Amino acid sequence: MPPVAAALAAQGIPHRVFRHAGPVHSLEQAAYERGQQPEQVVRSLLFRLGEDDFAMVLVAGPAQVSWRALRRYLGQSRLTTATEAEVLAVTGYPRGAVAPFGLRRPVRVLVDQSVTAQSEVSMGSGVRGVAVILRAADLQRALRDAEIGNFCDDPAR
Repeated sequence: MPPVAAALAAQGIPHRVFRHAGPVHSLEQAAYERGQQPEQVVRSLLFRLGEDDFAMVLVAGPAQVSWRALRRYLGQSRLTTATEAEVLAVTGYPRGAVAPFGLRRPVRVLVDQSVTAQSEVSMGSGVRGVAVILRAADLQRALRDAEIGNFCDDPAR
């Protein structure tokens, strides 16, 4: 059982595991193979706020994080995306398999409203090529300490 699925099961959160038949090369491919729209694929992005200080932002599919909105919300004048080595050290997962469950250490989790607009979502399982699929309401229930807000650029602007 992938680590994220194990963490969800330990919380009693209903979900299912999806294994891709081969390598996944794009968000669109992942969504198609899972029978979803790209907006249903949740990306878990890790940001470095300072020395040994990180936050994870969950965004729906192709949505792009608004650096300005994120800096303002976090009260940070400077932040960067975590390096591949930092992602692995903080989460225990390789890029492309990251999710906010079963992490190596606690991390502040921010959920963009674009994620909560979906009825069903999928995300990394801790193992590349494997995803977990669950209802967005169950994701919110599992992330009871997460902060929900508007952290992405508005494509209508």
